This record gives sequence, C-alpha cells and structure tokens, in this order.
Amino acid sequence: MLTKARGLAAGQLAKAAGVNLETIRYYETIGLMPAPPRTPGGHRVYDDVHVRRLAFIRRGRGLGFSIEEVRALLVLNDPRHGSCAEAKDIAATHLTEVRHKLADLTRLESILAASVARCTSEPLAQCPVLDMLGPETSLPRAGMTTHDSSLDRL
Repeated sequence: MLTKARGLAAGQLAKAAGVNLETIRYYETIGLMPAPPRTPGGHRVYDDVHVRRLAFIRRGRGLGFSIEEVRALLVLNDPRHGSCAEAKDIAATHLTEVRHKLADLTRLESILAASVARCTSEPLAQCPVLDMLGPETSLPRAGMTTHDSSLDRL
C-alpha cells in the first residue's frame, strides 16, 4: 500500500472513486485517464490529478454524458483549451437527448400503467399485460428509442 504522500495504488483509487480496477484501466486504454507513473515493481501510482480527473469522468458519466462527450468536456476543462460556449453546446445537446428520453419514458409509463390498470385478473387469455408483450404488439427493440418506433400504434 502506498502512502498518500507517494500517491495511491490502483486499488486505493478504485475504492476512493467507487469504481473497479477494470474501469480505471479501461479509461486509461481509451485515453480518458492519463497513464500513471509506475513504481520500480511496475505498480501504477496515481496522484491528485488522476483523482480529480476520475471524479470529473464519474460525474460526467453519472449525468449521462457519453464517453466522447466526457472526452470533449475534459479538453474544455483545461483553461488553455476551454470555452464555456463549447461546453454549453455539449450540455445543451445532451439536455435535448435527456428530454427525448424523458418523453419516451413517459410514453412507456403510460402504456404500462394502462395495461396494469386494465388487468382484472381475468383468465389468462384476456390478460392486458401479457397481450402487451405479444408478437402483434409493436414496442421498441432493445437500444431503439421509442420516438423511432411504432409505439404510437398501441
């Protein structure tokens, strides 16, 4: 275990940030996290820059920003390259996407609520919940947003 004065070991950083080691290594592999220096024994040693950067990435991902959006925001976070206007554009685009998803979820909630409300525990052949899942019902496929699907036909 490394002392705070010397830096953090990968496991310590992972624990402090609430991520697993694979996440940290993945972020390093795709260039979101800079490669840390290593001890003579080959162990990674992370400093405060890594801790702050990982926290920034985690907050961005927690807000639903994509990896590429986080990458762009990381660049903009550097005072030498940053522009609040560019950060605003990224956030505004993301906000629009979030609003579309909320509309989709509201539509899905309505469909589910209506099916549950119509369910009177009648015989199985008349179950609205199961009918909703049947092959003749058009619901969005996995990974497809409902505004791209035929949900409105339900």
